[in-house]
Amino acid sequence: MHFVDAKGLLTGSGGHYGMNIYRGCSHGCIYCDSRSRCYQFTHPFEDIEVKQNAPELLESALRSKRKKGIIGTGAMSDPYMHCEEKLRLTRKCLEIILQYGFGAAIQTKSDRILQDIDLLEEINRSAKCVVQMTLTTWDDDLCQVLEPNVCNTKRRVEVLEEMQKRGIPTVVWLTPILPFINDTEENITSILHACVQVGVKGIIDFGMGLTLREGDREYYYAALDKHFPGMQERYIKRYGNAYELPSPQAGELTKIFQRICKANGILSSPEDCFRFMNDLPEKYPQMSIFDL
Repeated sequence: MHFVDAKGLLTGSGGHYGMNIYRGCSHGCIYCDSRSRCYQFTHPFEDIEVKQNAPELLESALRSKRKKGIIGTGAMSDPYMHCEEKLRLTRKCLEIILQYGFGAAIQTKSDRILQDIDLLEEINRSAKCVVQMTLTTWDDDLCQVLEPNVCNTKRRVEVLEEMQKRGIPTVVWLTPILPFINDTEENITSILHACVQVGVKGIIDFGMGLTLREGDREYYYAALDKHFPGMQERYIKRYGNAYELPSPQAGELTKIFQRICKANGILSSPEDCFRFMNDLPEKYPQMSIFDL
């Protein structure tokens, strides 16, 4: 872990904003796209870059915004990695989001988000808050291989349930689905039934497959060699160096996914899910933290 003073934090415009407080990740997920060379990391991925002035940058940016909107975080680096336990920069940024009347859309795999559930509830009451959780495999042993340094799927479902109890809407990322590894009907239906039980608003699926780019591909294949001997050769034979690697079961799994979502009133297209997450309804009263 190392600290930097960043020049900027908030990206986007027109009410749709994004931020990444950290750069890199300690979760160790074997498929992580953020490892790809196109993101031009100049330090080891596990050596987390901490934007120590993130709260100050965020406050400066929000103070000048005339249009309220949703601020997303977690697309590139999980805001609830191990270092957040001590640094609490995500919490400080959430306090500023609440203070200035903005909404939040947070993506994570970690149950550490529960330590900020009080703030998330306040943001959802005064503006809007959407919690997004990535779920990939129902099998605990496989989860330990795919996502070794983060809580398992069943614990993440418990987090979704706690959010539901507080009235905080949730969206699940059912991705990636790894060919020949977690692309089974049993796995998909187990996750989907859990999503139904805890009342998620939407589920994002990008075609029941995996994407690999330079940098990410090498790390993933090294993990396959370690945990699934012979699997790399199977991938290369079927996909070569393709960017998109759809599961051979993609068609059937997608039908199951769409059927269950439709039967339970769950948003099932990425477009609908993103539209829901990015929308800040005018019905929410815009108030300062000092008015609460």
